[in-house]
Amino acid sequence: MRAFALATLLILLAPALRAEPAPKPAAYGAELDGFDYPYPVQRYRFQSQGEAVQMAYLDVRPERANGRTVVLLHGKNFCAATWESAIAALRDAGYRVIAPDQLGFCKSSKPAHHQYSLHELAANTHGLLASLGIERADIVGHSMGGMLAARYALMYPQATARLAMVNPIGLEDWKALGVPWRSVDDNYARELKTTAATIRKYQQEVYYGGQWKPEYQRWVDMLAGLYAGPGHERVAWSQALTSEMVFTQPVVHEFARLRVPTVLFIGQRDRTAINRDLADDALKAKLGLYPELGRAAAKAIAGAKLVEFDDLGHSPQVEAPQRFEAALLDALRE
Repeated sequence: MRAFALATLLILLAPALRAEPAPKPAAYGAELDGFDYPYPVQRYRFQSQGEAVQMAYLDVRPERANGRTVVLLHGKNFCAATWESAIAALRDAGYRVIAPDQLGFCKSSKPAHHQYSLHELAANTHGLLASLGIERADIVGHSMGGMLAARYALMYPQATARLAMVNPIGLEDWKALGVPWRSVDDNYARELKTTAATIRKYQQEVYYGGQWKPEYQRWVDMLAGLYAGPGHERVAWSQALTSEMVFTQPVVHEFARLRVPTVLFIGQRDRTAINRDLADDALKAKLGLYPELGRAAAKAIAGAKLVEFDDLGHSPQVEAPQRFEAALLDALRE
């Protein structure tokens, strides 16, 4: 009798005991169609390598302008929207803020045939600013955007009021250290396997020191939606090409040539290193040591200021927005 009652109870509870299926991730278009940015998106249209292309960008103006403009350059696994909190803080402090999506990323064009270079992305950004009548700006770059910001300052020093790099990748030359090269075809095959789960796993391990907060998930879903959408092959191809770009086009050897006021913001728990998975164990252990890399970069750049966040990782502006924004505003005021 007792066994019969238990069996009956299990039958009644079965629907509740069944695991709920994981929600299907949103699918966005090849230009992140369907994902809303926090501010109106504008378009800069131009010709590049024989194709008509467009750069999406945010142009956020303050109510009480201080006469200065800050340009925010996103990282490889980020978009202009990721700067949402920093944009608001800068706007409230009187800055006009320009946050573009680089060609090949997010809401911008992803040409079918394109040779990406940091030089070209810098020139595209300079063209965007010229189209807006902006002759000089503070250039702030995160991750890949930090590499790009350094290249921009090298190419256009007169147009760069100040350079700020936030956990930039490329503070070491991976190929010169012996990290193996990965072909575009291999990059593409890997990119096609990208999902929300793989994005989160990588970011949690490499960016956030194994920790996770619910607010990070929005940016994971943003990227995952690109890979889940109808334009996922074009998205994957663009990412494969830009991965090869950041590996083969180091800027670190030119830091001594920088002649603009520079500040580095370095989360000490960051361990980002491109193609780390291809390196042997001995080399892996030496890669992505941001406490050492940040100090070496600050020493190489004349007059550079170093701001260290001991408890933060690759994305201080995402992990601790208020602390990062206070530090950035202090640096811009100096």
